[in-house]
Amino acid sequence: MTRKFRTDAEHNRRRIVAVARAAFAADGLDLPVHEIARRAGLGVATVYRHFPSRQDLVGAVLTEQVAVCGAQMRAALDDPDPWRALRATVHRFAENQVRHRGLNEALLGSHPAGAAFAGQRRAQARGLEQLVERARSAGGVRPELSVEDVRIGLRAIASFRAGSPEGGILAVRRLADLLVAGMSR
Repeated sequence: MTRKFRTDAEHNRRRIVAVARAAFAADGLDLPVHEIARRAGLGVATVYRHFPSRQDLVGAVLTEQVAVCGAQMRAALDDPDPWRALRATVHRFAENQVRHRGLNEALLGSHPAGAAFAGQRRAQARGLEQLVERARSAGGVRPELSVEDVRIGLRAIASFRAGSPEGGILAVRRLADLLVAGMSR
């Protein structure tokens, strides 16, 4: 009986995090816990049993997202083709702005929940610097391209979080293509 309970409890926890991730990505981190519970098909008490505070739930979702971003950056840094790695990173960033709007607002914006991930943001920034430097050294990008130039482009892409998801998808992809074209040699 205990094993069955633990299996069910773990299933519920994973379900809550998955539903919260999708809900926060689409609707922002201010979505009420009762709405997360409703979408998960669970009671509010079940959510609070796994996550005693709303911040605990937000933290679990953001921790997962940050881990994915970290793994993607490590993969980009391991790519033997510096230009391909930088180009893919820009496109992945653009896609994430559309798919994970609410989560990125916390991680890249001023939402208090993002403060816990300042160290990871700095690591990502250092990774971007390495990607730009590697691509420049390999001759894959314009010699005058700086990491600040790339950051300006990424900030422009991130600004599309404020618009509608439908209109933003095509615009973000087009802007990412323009940024990549402008960086290439």
